[in-house]
Formats: sequence, C-alpha cells, structure tokens
Amino acid sequence: MTNDKRYILRAIELARKGMNADEGGPFGAVIVNAHGDIIGEGNNQVTSSNDPTAHAEVVAIRNACKAIQDFQLEGCTIYTSCEPCPMCLGAIYWARPARIVFACNRVDAADIGFDDDHIYKEIPLPVTERIIPTEQLCRDEATVVFEEWQAKMDKKEY
Repeated sequence: MTNDKRYILRAIELARKGMNADEGGPFGAVIVNAHGDIIGEGNNQVTSSNDPTAHAEVVAIRNACKAIQDFQLEGCTIYTSCEPCPMCLGAIYWARPARIVFACNRVDAADIGFDDDHIYKEIPLPVTERIIPTEQLCRDEATVVFEEWQAKMDKKEY
C-alpha cells in the first residue's frame, strides 16, 4: 500500500469515527509532514461544537499548527475524505501545504445533501449580486489600520 493510500484511508476512518460519534458530518482529514509523520488529524465537529467552521480540514489544520508551533504547513500534505469546500480550501491555501489529496469529490458530497456548489457559485459574483446582502462601510477608517500595519516594524509577516 502506498503512503498516500494509507493516509487517505486514515482520513476516511476519521470521517466514519466522527460520524458514528455524532460529532458532525462524514468528513475526516490528516496532515502529514515531509518526513511522513502525521502531525494533525480532524473530523467534522460542526454539530457537536455548534461551530460552522469546525470542518475536518480546519480542525486538522488547527491541530497540526498547534503541534508544530507554526501557522504554516509548508512541505506538508493534507489528506481529506472529500474535496474541500470553499472555506476549507481557503484555510488550506492560507496554511500553504505542498499538496492536497482527496477521496470523494464535491458532486459525491452534493449527492448526500452537502451542496457546496452554491458557495462556489457565489464567490465570483460581485458583492451586490450575492444571496446574502453585502455592503461596504467605513473603508477610509479601516484603511488607516492597514496603513498602520504596513508601517509596523515588528510585525510577523505571513
């Protein structure tokens, strides 16, 4: 068995375990460093934690980053039981792993009632055309904070 298969099967096992424990939906994720060590795992915990961001990938990223004491996962691979939703994909990109490996795809997820496609369709729309009313307010005041960040000499870049 290849290492990729071993890790993706672990993600699927975590999905089943979390689902059977009534922690959330049937999703699991594993993060492996460049040396092949599992540094973070997670399963969906949305319903048990009342946290809509507690998707398997986000939980695994939080656990991995805590374990390595860094907010970047450079050189790592994230294995997930399903193609990441837009939120998880954003979190993955911010964590900067080397690669993503997934089992089921978003169509498979939609077939069992997890339809992320509507979010994928919303993202490219102008804010004025999105389903959730969105408006911009106090840009000038907020820009001042951005300018302060830009001038901050002791900031930690990311």
